[in-house]
Amino acid sequence: MIEIRDAQDEPASLAEASGKPLLVNIWATWCVPCVKELPTLDALSRQPGAPRVIAISQDMAPRASVDAFLEQNKIADLEAWHDPEMTLSGALRAQVLPTTIYYDAQGRELWRFVGDLDWTGDEAARLLAEGPAGAQAS
Repeated sequence: MIEIRDAQDEPASLAEASGKPLLVNIWATWCVPCVKELPTLDALSRQPGAPRVIAISQDMAPRASVDAFLEQNKIADLEAWHDPEMTLSGALRAQVLPTTIYYDAQGRELWRFVGDLDWTGDEAARLLAEGPAGAQAS
């Protein structure tokens, strides 16, 4: 089991987050496309009926610096996790940042999107509506 740090900086795993649909975004502060899409993920996380959204930083920097980055960029509602060892991206074979993976309530991967996307736009709405259809996007 891969251990990462949850929003409270406690040890966690994605398995603990199952129970409802889950959108996992793997990103880093140094990744320009990641930073571009963060505000749209933040907005999606506030929408009624949206899946649970977890953004997992792959920064090796201390958690405090990632939190400061999010605060500086006014990312206030996004559930921010941290993977300072970058083990999750390797385990999930996420070779490009950002990579966003959609899981069903049982924790099964349904699809993944590689690259940045406006998560409040029409394309994201179509992907999220497909859910169990298993779209493979890139």
